Amino acid sequence: MNSKLDFLAIGDITTDAFIKLQEASVHCDINKENCEICMRFADKIPYESVTIVRAVGNASNASVSASRLGLKSGLITNIGNDQNGKECLDVLKTENVNTDFVTIHKDIPTNYHFVLLYEAERTILIKHEPYEYKLPSIETPPNWIYLSSFRGNDNYLNEIVNYLEKNSGVKLSFQPGKFEINLGYEKLQKIYARTELFFCNKEEAQKILNTKENDFKKLLESVHNLGPKIICITDGPNGVYAFDGNKNEYWFHPIYPDPKPPISRTGAGDAFASTFTTAIILEKSFSEALRWALVNSAYVVQQIGAQKGLLTREQLEKYLVTFSVSPSLLPF
Repeated sequence: MNSKLDFLAIGDITTDAFIKLQEASVHCDINKENCEICMRFADKIPYESVTIVRAVGNASNASVSASRLGLKSGLITNIGNDQNGKECLDVLKTENVNTDFVTIHKDIPTNYHFVLLYEAERTILIKHEPYEYKLPSIETPPNWIYLSSFRGNDNYLNEIVNYLEKNSGVKLSFQPGKFEINLGYEKLQKIYARTELFFCNKEEAQKILNTKENDFKKLLESVHNLGPKIICITDGPNGVYAFDGNKNEYWFHPIYPDPKPPISRTGAGDAFASTFTTAIILEKSFSEALRWALVNSAYVVQQIGAQKGLLTREQLEKYLVTFSVSPSLLPF
């Protein structure tokens, strides 16, 4: 019988090869949006370094984050029976993440992505291997499921929905990835309706809602109307806007001041969402959960990769003492 988990993440896992570029340029429109990275065509482009990071991906990052903060954490994912997969599995075990629900596929390689780093931003070249996605048997329901970037197909999605419907005591935290957002609300309607905690950034919220709305209160309200009870919408270095559906309150919180200029923003959203979820599981208040999440995401961007900068609970609590800024309620 599976042991009882506090936090069970579902989603794809990969190895990221971070390539730090030396020569490139970035071009944006007049609103500093729709940016493109440009390099010389048909030429040799010098790079500064390559850093290989195993066992990453939204859900995998979240499972490691929850484990470091003291939860009994596990991951449902798919890997290949190759050296890359073995090394991903080793990382999870080292991080005390339960790997009972990792499915190993004999003739399909483990996902491998390339990340082009330029200044503090990244562009990711992705390739998802064609696994036969199937939800494993979860004999002992976890307290929470954390769902993010789970790819798969309609059958896999239905298996997840059916499991949640049969296990009403399991709470759901949902951080949709690009694939889930592109599926559209209709296909994910039952997931949205079941969601306790929901996380995305401003651009993702606009895409989900098919709107160009910039008013965060309206974005929060519109996402809430899709089903989620508590919503956090991040706005990069500008901070985070949140709605507490339990108290019908809107919040804003500025970011934790960067200890030094960020190296890479990869994984900041995963750190925020997983840490907020962990804080709620540990029965912290809504405002305290915001503070936890912002501190952890600030330290993730100080390192290359989405996991190296993730804090332990002891480290997080030490940095919280220096975080003098508090969240503010927005007028209703």
